[in-house]
Amino acid sequence: MHRLFQHAATILVAILLGGLLGATLVRFAPGYGVDEQELDSRLSNASIEALRAANQPKENLAVFYAHYLWRMAHGDLGNSRTLNRPVRQLITERLPETLKTVLIGVVLGWTLGLAFAIPVSTTRVWALDVGAGLITGILLCIPAAVFALLFVMARAPARLIIALIIFPKVFRYARNLLVRSAALPHVLTAWSKGLGSTRIFFYHVLPSAGPQLLALAGVTISVAFTAAIPIEALCDLPGLGQLAWKAALGRDLYLLINLTMIVTVLTLAANSVTDVVSRPGSAA
Repeated sequence: MHRLFQHAATILVAILLGGLLGATLVRFAPGYGVDEQELDSRLSNASIEALRAANQPKENLAVFYAHYLWRMAHGDLGNSRTLNRPVRQLITERLPETLKTVLIGVVLGWTLGLAFAIPVSTTRVWALDVGAGLITGILLCIPAAVFALLFVMARAPARLIIALIIFPKVFRYARNLLVRSAALPHVLTAWSKGLGSTRIFFYHVLPSAGPQLLALAGVTISVAFTAAIPIEALCDLPGLGQLAWKAALGRDLYLLINLTMIVTVLTLAANSVTDVVSRPGSAA
């Protein structure tokens, strides 16, 4: 229980600091409070000054954030300036799409990663190991935005991009972990007793590597959410990534703060769950 409370406190502090940092970056970003209508050459100087005065923040950052937290505690997440809709409604519509993208990418990425890592670590075939290492090395060098552009040009399903980002990370970590677990003394003893390779893998190798693989699961979920932002923006998927891109272009303060908090909560929650599950004795 102590560890659970510790994780909950960490998430709460991270949310508060993440929201404050997001608000600070937006408020002091170049162009904040500037309206595109100011570029209209037909406007007089007086009209431009009136637009600037209307867009200037009416309260300092500390007061704004305190008021925001008070409204959030009562279920009010504010209104989007660029989309002219309640932020809560926008997030409710977009969050399931992002969760679907992340879930498909993580499950497929783990499936591919383990499908390569298990044969490589158990058979020890040199050509298979080198070939899988070369493929994953190339994939690790390609940024998520480049993947997104390539998939747009090929008109391929954009949700598969996250799988290509997760797959090499899972393969390399799982391959090294399984090879190290297979070299443990009790596993070598099982081999010497003549037990079958399948039995040895599932009863001796995999249980030794299980906690570390669970810890990796939390990391891959964080990576998937980070990658989903540029992927959804560039591939025009109706998720939080596309919403964050529009909010950034419009310097939409309320929308950006809420999106920052949501991503922070989801990534920290995933890491906390995997940490508690992988070390069940420490949660008591």
